Amino acid sequence: MTGMLKQPYQDFAVEKIGYEFENIDLLITALTHRSYVNEHKKSVTEHNERLEFLGDAVLELSVTDYLFNNYSDPEGILTSWRAALVRTESIGAAGDALGYEPLVRMSRGEKQGSTRARQQILANAFEAVIGAIYLERGYADADTFIKRYIISKIDAILESGSWRDPKSHLQEVSQRIDGHTPVYRVLEEVGPDHDKIFTLGVFVGDKLMGKGTGPSKQNAQQVAARAALKEYQAQKN
Repeated sequence: MTGMLKQPYQDFAVEKIGYEFENIDLLITALTHRSYVNEHKKSVTEHNERLEFLGDAVLELSVTDYLFNNYSDPEGILTSWRAALVRTESIGAAGDALGYEPLVRMSRGEKQGSTRARQQILANAFEAVIGAIYLERGYADADTFIKRYIISKIDAILESGSWRDPKSHLQEVSQRIDGHTPVYRVLEEVGPDHDKIFTLGVFVGDKLMGKGTGPSKQNAQQVAARAALKEYQAQKN
């Protein structure tokens, strides 16, 4: 890749991460999906999965260290908070906030994939970027990056209760407010048997409180429960 083609990556590093990379190829690799390598085998040989593996470990250590040193809650609670901070949705949202999607190199097919597939690619790239920062600048700078884009969300997560299992939380809320247990119903199934997408609705009494779409009924139920909890929160406000 020529210097001109590398410049947008360096610009991103300066604007969003806070410094130039001495080895900008590290950041470019962090934003290279396996599918891009498969389409460009003659010119590109490395994708971001090794950096993702490294970044995932650094992310978990950083979040664990922060929670341990700032909260005195039991291990089980801290584990749930950590899971909420590092889950795909949280990391994918951080990727959206960083705005690096136009720089992620992926195949034409992946670019036309589902929203969930895109979110997963962005989340994986975020972890790979952490790995690149760790190799370029060390743990302290990687930790600073994680605090800025991930750990900074902890107050909102605790306030909203999104760290809790959404189905269990919704059941508590719906029974307390409406006196009903939520019921999940399949609203739509699309796609072949090996690649179905399910849309489910969660009903409290006769009212549809939330919808969720996912590659399994269980996943769609979780998304629907989160949507219903947001609806209850909106009603409260």
